[in-house]
Amino acid sequence: MKTKAAVLWEVNAPWSVEEIELDAPGPNEVLVKLAASGLCHSDEHVVTGDLPFELPMVGGHEGAGVVQQVGANVSWLAPGDHVVFGFIPSCGRCVSCSTGHQNLCDLGAYLGSGKQISDQTSRHHASGKDLGIMCLLGTFAQHTVVHEASCIKIEKDVPLDRACLLGCGVVTGWGSSVYAAEVKPGDTVVVVGVGGIGANAIQGARIAGAKQIIAIDPIEFKREKAMEFGATHSANSMAEAVPLLQELTRGAMANKVVMTMGIGSGAVIHEAMALTAKGGRVVVTNIHPAMEFGASISLLDLTLMEKQLVGSLFGSGNPRSDIPKLLGLYREGQLDLDGLVTRTYTLNDINEGYRAMRDGENIRGVIKYD
Repeated sequence: MKTKAAVLWEVNAPWSVEEIELDAPGPNEVLVKLAASGLCHSDEHVVTGDLPFELPMVGGHEGAGVVQQVGANVSWLAPGDHVVFGFIPSCGRCVSCSTGHQNLCDLGAYLGSGKQISDQTSRHHASGKDLGIMCLLGTFAQHTVVHEASCIKIEKDVPLDRACLLGCGVVTGWGSSVYAAEVKPGDTVVVVGVGGIGANAIQGARIAGAKQIIAIDPIEFKREKAMEFGATHSANSMAEAVPLLQELTRGAMANKVVMTMGIGSGAVIHEAMALTAKGGRVVVTNIHPAMEFGASISLLDLTLMEKQLVGSLFGSGNPRSDIPKLLGLYREGQLDLDGLVTRTYTLNDINEGYRAMRDGENIRGVIKYD
C-alpha cells in the first residue's frame, strides 16, 4: 500500500514528508494505522548525528494507533485493537525480560539498523530504496508495520493522542524518578531539564512522595510548567540551585538528581554531583552524543561521600506493565498527560514542530493523523 511518512535522508537535513510504499506485515508483524505521534528529542539526535542510526529512515518512535492487519503467528492482536508502541521491543523470553528488565531486552540490538526484527529486511520503501524505521517503529507515518514485540495493547477508551506519549517520554521520565532514582517519601529531588522527559520525572517524584522538587531549566516557560506538574521550587541553572538547595535542606543537598536535559554533556556531571547529598544518587537519563567519552567528575567525592552515578533507559521500566499502570493513573487524575501536550501538528508541519522544540516552546508537540 501507499502511505505518507516523514523520511530523513541524510544527517542535518529536514524531514522530507512524502509518499512511501509499505509492504504487508510478515510473520509476527502487524500493520497499524497511526492516530498520533509525539515529537521526541531522540529523533532530533538522529538528525544531528548524535545517535548514529542507519539512513534513510522513517522517523518517530512515540506513537499509538489501531491495528489494521496482522501477519502469520500473531495470536494476541486483532484488527481494531488499540496499541501503544514501546520504543524498546520486549520479547518476554531473554534474560533481561525474564528478570524484570524489559527495557534492556536483547531485541534492542536491532534498533540501530531500523530493519524488521524477524529477517532484517525493510517493509518501508521510497525512491527505489529501502527505509529503516526509528526504533523499529517509524511513527512519523500514517501507517507502519512493526513487530508484535513492540506493541502494548490498551483499552479503547484512552485517547490515542495522549496514549502515544507513553511510548517514550512519560515512562522514561516517571521511571527515572520512581525506579532508577528510587525516590522515597520525604526526599528532596532535583530534575535538570523540563521537557517531555523532565516533566514526567517531576510527576514521578511527586507521586513517589518527594517533599521538595526543584526543577532546573533556563527557559521561564518550562520552569512555570514544572510547577504545574508538581515542582515546589525552580532555578534557571545548576549553579543557581546550589544556594537554594543549601537553604532548603540546611546544607544536606538533594537525595536524588535526575538529568533530563535535551542534550547531555559530560562537562556538567560534576555540577550534578555537587547538588547531591551524601549517599545520594544522580540518574543520567538524557542522551549524550555517541562520540562523547569524557565527563568532569570528582572521583574522590564519589568515594568519600558514597554518591552514586547511574544510567537509565526507558526509565528502567517494563513497558508491558508500566504503560497500562500509568494509563490507570491518568484515568484517576494522578498523572497529567493533557498538560504535557503544548501544541498539535499535522505531519506536514513536522519541521515546524521540531523548530519549536529546539527553541524551548513545547513541553511536547504531538502529530495528529486523520
